[in-house]
Amino acid sequence: MKSYRKELWFETRNRRELINITQQVSACLAESGIQEGLCLVNAMHITSSVFINDDESGLHHDFEVWLEKLAPEKPYSQYKHNSFEDNADAHLKRTIMGREVVVAVTNGKLDFGPWEQIFYGEFDGKRRKRVLVKIIGE
Repeated sequence: MKSYRKELWFETRNRRELINITQQVSACLAESGIQEGLCLVNAMHITSSVFINDDESGLHHDFEVWLEKLAPEKPYSQYKHNSFEDNADAHLKRTIMGREVVVAVTNGKLDFGPWEQIFYGEFDGKRRKRVLVKIIGE
């Protein structure tokens, strides 16, 4: 069995952004040479997320509205965590959206269902953060 590891780095311009990283992950898979196996993609920061969904702008807007209802950024004083920082909402949003995804690798390709894409979700941005891609198989 072969193993491949690579870090993808992101620095967002905004506090919250959703970035389609499917092409970067596919490039990692091609670089790995693995034809059959599993691909793990996970956020390496507690205020960011990796998830699978549709790449549709209306849906991205809906995520933003929904997440802000569940864990509003402001007022900062509503969160105990914010006595040291102002990002408690980002921690909660990450918990809702998830830490990682695992995608099957079949015939050297990510084995997706219709419309599935991999996204990096940033909830406390404007600084450099990373995503781990780990692929195992043959």
